[in-house]
Amino acid sequence: MAKRMFISNKDETIRLFKNPILEYFSHIHPATPIVVYLPASIAMLYLAYNRISIPDILWSFVAGVFIWTIFEYAFHRWVFHYDPKSETGKRIHFLVHGIHHDYPRDSTRLVMPLLVSLPLAVLFFFIFQWVFEPYNYSIFAGFIIGYISYDSIHYATHHMKMQGKIGRFLKEYHLRHHYNDEHTAYGVSNPLWDYVFKTVPPHIEKEKETQVL
Repeated sequence: MAKRMFISNKDETIRLFKNPILEYFSHIHPATPIVVYLPASIAMLYLAYNRISIPDILWSFVAGVFIWTIFEYAFHRWVFHYDPKSETGKRIHFLVHGIHHDYPRDSTRLVMPLLVSLPLAVLFFFIFQWVFEPYNYSIFAGFIIGYISYDSIHYATHHMKMQGKIGRFLKEYHLRHHYNDEHTAYGVSNPLWDYVFKTVPPHIEKEKETQVL
């Protein structure tokens, strides 16, 4: 993928669709994932409580968060950063993720629109029900919390002064993905799978080596 010729550093937006309904739903308040999905996660835990033991709820919930981290990395790297060849493919890619790299501070398009996240949530609910029953509810609850954490951290990296060692690290890590090399640092909520697949930004690796020495 060629180096980007334009990156806006303002909290500004552009019109994507002529259709006013599509345009409206392409914007989303950053608190929406919490408002919509946190109650869903709590409901899943309640359903799990009526089916399995508390220890089983705990480990399967953590497993759900872990599964989210895999999805987060894979979706960001191989879907959001797919390099299309056709003009139609390039247009679709821009609508899906390219616009975020051109306008990374657009606060109305920082979290996933419900038109995208809801179908994905339904899809994973049924996949987990098929694969992980009777632990599917608690695994799905953890998966949802992983998603909420991802979108919340993503918004914070672009619009908040993140505090603490971990907060500052995550902010710098993600902004390097935007402003230095978009082919590294695919993890937003954590860098785990970047280390596994060797897509950690070079300066992070060098700093790690220096600390060891």
